[in-house]
Amino acid sequence: MLVAIPDVLSPDAAARLREQIAAADWIDGNATSGAGAASVKRNRQLPENAEATANAQGQVTAALMDNAAFLSAALPHSVFPPLFNRYGPGEEFGLHVDNAIRFHSGSGARIRTDLSCTLFLTDPGDYEGGELEIEGSFGMVRHKLPAGHALLYPSTSLHRVTPVTSGERISCFFWLQSLVADNAAREMLYDLDQSVQALSAERGKTDAQVLRLTALYHNLVRRWAQS
Repeated sequence: MLVAIPDVLSPDAAARLREQIAAADWIDGNATSGAGAASVKRNRQLPENAEATANAQGQVTAALMDNAAFLSAALPHSVFPPLFNRYGPGEEFGLHVDNAIRFHSGSGARIRTDLSCTLFLTDPGDYEGGELEIEGSFGMVRHKLPAGHALLYPSTSLHRVTPVTSGERISCFFWLQSLVADNAAREMLYDLDQSVQALSAERGKTDAQVLRLTALYHNLVRRWAQS
């Protein structure tokens, strides 16, 4: 399941966050690469233990936890602390798949990566290239979303960031472990929840059919969720 989530941050909030972190010190993006990714990755990254990173992580995490579309699509169990990368001309991240397990050195926590997420912080018109290209059932598809919008996709997907040819692309990225590990089950739950929300807006939350579908949704979550 691949879901575009609009307005995780407002355009103004995305611009402020981008300005804050752009002024910080950046390091080689391979600081968090696995062995396979290191050979195809050319970008820069905020250090995980920097003060600017901690401040930015707090803003992004708060926005995510307040976003109903993100919560519905991801059903998050654990979210890896968000990271931030930067691509200028000639920089790219070649075709790769994300590590199955991510280890956070600061907390010692480990998570299974069910979903990957990119939160775009730069407007598409401010850089050329730099598309997030993800392989799906219909082949490789390129994505370049407005600043403040996020793209959620299975961590099992082959994907890459195409070379930036002009301007600069700054983004937030992270992984998460979902309460529902199975991607197909999670996709069905998301579709059901979207239908419940639409029907609820039309008929009201106390409508008999809305209540039945709501009960079905929660009972399926109970069946499939892992603690």
